[in-house]
Formats: sequence, C-alpha cells, structure tokens
Amino acid sequence: MQETRLVLRNVGKINPSSAEEYAAAGGYEGLKKALGMAQDDIIAVVKASGLRGRGGAGFPAGLKWQFTKGAAGAQKYIVCNADEGEPGTNKDRVILAGDPNSLFEGMAIAGLACGATKGYIYLRAEYPYLFAPLRQAIANAKAAGFLGENLLGSGKDFDLEVATGAGAYVCGEETALLESIEGKRGEPRFKPPYPAAAGLFGCPTVINNVETLANVPQILVNGAEWFKGFGTEKCPGTKLFTLCGNVNNPGVYELEMGVSLKEMFEEIGGGCDKPLLGVQTGGASGAIIRADQMDIALDIESCQAAGATLGSGALMFIDEDQNILDVVENLMEFFAEESCGKCTPCREGNQRLLEIITRLKNGRGRPEHLETLADLAGTMGCAALCGLGQASPTPITSTLENFRPAYDKAIEGGRATCQN
Repeated sequence: MQETRLVLRNVGKINPSSAEEYAAAGGYEGLKKALGMAQDDIIAVVKASGLRGRGGAGFPAGLKWQFTKGAAGAQKYIVCNADEGEPGTNKDRVILAGDPNSLFEGMAIAGLACGATKGYIYLRAEYPYLFAPLRQAIANAKAAGFLGENLLGSGKDFDLEVATGAGAYVCGEETALLESIEGKRGEPRFKPPYPAAAGLFGCPTVINNVETLANVPQILVNGAEWFKGFGTEKCPGTKLFTLCGNVNNPGVYELEMGVSLKEMFEEIGGGCDKPLLGVQTGGASGAIIRADQMDIALDIESCQAAGATLGSGALMFIDEDQNILDVVENLMEFFAEESCGKCTPCREGNQRLLEIITRLKNGRGRPEHLETLADLAGTMGCAALCGLGQASPTPITSTLENFRPAYDKAIEGGRATCQN
C-alpha cells in the first residue's frame, strides 16, 4: 500500500516559508486561475469536486462557500480552523509546518469566491513553535504579491493573519472559535444564525479546516473530475490519517478516502507487537471498535454504516494489555475537564459519566449503572449545545455495544469484592 500525496506533496521538499519555492513547485497557479474567474464559477468547481470538510463533520465545502457568498454583508471573512485540539490528531500541524502556502492559497481562493477580503488562521495554543514561522510565511507571501492588497496586480485584495487560542478544546467548535477570535470567552453560540450568515464580528463567514482548504488549489488547477478520480463517489479525494497508540509505525499518512482500515494498520502502520484489542476511529470522541470489526473502508458513509467514526482521521490502536475501561475513563476525564460549562447536559453529563465509569472500573458498579450510562449519553446527544457534549459519550456508547463483556465482568467482580 502506497501513500497518495496530494495535500502533502510538497512537505519535506521545499522551504515552507518561501512563497517563491512554493510557486516554483506549481503553487499559486490555482489563485492565478481564480483571479480570472467569476465567483459563481469558482464555487461551481469546488461543489462539482465533491470536496467535503476534513475536520470531522464532512459538510460540502462548496455549499458552505455558496451560502456565505449569497449572504448580505459588506465585509466577509474566511476563517481557518487550525485549533486541532482532538487528542491523537496531528495532521494539520504537518501542513502548517511543511507547506503553509497551500493553506494561504486555498484561503485566498475562498475569499475570491465568497467576496471576502480578510482571513484568519486560528492556531491552537499548544503549537507555539508555529506562531513565528507562520507569520513569517505570511509576510513572505505578501511581499511576493500572493497575499495582501492588489493580488498579483489584479486589483483584488485578501489579507491574512494568525489568531491564537488559549488552549481550550471547545474552541475547535466553530462558533466558540469565533468568540475566541473576538476576544471573548471561548463558548459555543446558539444556532441559528449560522456563521455563513452571521459569523465573525457578526459578518458572513466561511470556516474550514486546514486540510480542507489545502485541497482547494489543486482542484482549481486540475479540475473537479481530476479530484473525483481519487477516493470514493461520495467522499472524493484523499484523507490525512494519524496513526497512534499501540502501532509500530505511528505518524501522519495521506491515503485515498475509502482505504481499508485493516490493510492500513497492517501495511502502513506495521501492525503491533501484541494482539490487537480494538481501535478508536476519528479521535477522542470517536467510536471504539473491536479488532474483529476492522475490515471496514475509511470514508464517512462506510464508517457510519459500520458503527465507526471517520472524524478527524485519528486512529488510536489498543492492544490486549489495555483495560478498555481504563481507556474510556481517560477519555471521559478529558471531556469533563474540557467542557466549557455553558450548557447543563455537557457540564454535568460528562462529570456524571466519568463518575460512573470510575465506579465500574474500581469494582463499585451495579447493573443499573449501564442503563444510566446509555440514557445519559442519549440525552447529551440530543440536548447538548455543541458537538463536544453531543459526541463525548461516543466512547462509552460504542464500548457498551462492542465490549459489553468488559462492563459485565467489572460488575461481577465488584459483587465479589464490594458490598455497596
């Protein structure tokens, strides 16, 4: 199995801060093409390509641009979500460190399509080593005429700057991210209105992930049909996957959408030294499946059908030495800590889920606790304000289904050792 490097084609091959080297490698040709196109024509190409968001939700990028372009407002913004707070996910930093100009170009094209003249890259606080290099790369791109005023002498403008967060996981949620850029506490907004209508500073705003935007330049240059030649019919293109946990070859790999999880683990990841217990797909809020369920394709629809999650593309492999309840407890500790506290289902729900999991793990669980876990998870999925609270119970619900004997064994062991 070989990588298909589209987004990562330049990583390790050019000086990432040099706009000239990026251009010499074929970069900014998409921007040049977009400067001669009508807004609707740019959007039509992106829509026809089938490009979907690579941050987790999978929403069609061209449709999001169309909504923003059609929204009323003299000022519009393009915001790149580079928060990447999902534990086990490291793909966006590879792009930011190795080929940031592909992101700049994608954002500028999005600006031309939507009528936005200003963009922000929202960078997570845990990537401080990227702050200065990114700002320097932006300055170099401006000096070369690819960003700022009068792009390549076209009379069109697109300025770009880096905004940094304070380390809150919830700011990966798009409206909490906007609040943070505006200098407010990072908490999700009630929707509607959606960012396409009223986003940053109340203006129409496109919010896309780093990986999503880095795909755009090549789509403009090579066309929608070229892009659809990779991946699956409903999920064209490639995906960046982060392999972590109990795997021999951890790292970030770019493969076509629809790649086999089992084959990736064996051929790209090199397997692991001990028998595999399971794998968490899609990041910390993703489903945990058993090793015998790994024969699935990694695209949005196939993962949903199999009870897995594509999400951010993080794949955490778990060998048989691990206690699945320890894994779940660790994840729930993270979510209980990272809840912003704005809505009761998430603020209280994650804490109660953690308490029950800890009781079960320590031999103090009762059969009715399993029903409580399922009921509370269902309530959070329906009632939590944002994706953090809605998705955080997924490790519990998926392991209740796929690793039920572990829960039953914990309760049976507790009966023998504990009277309460």
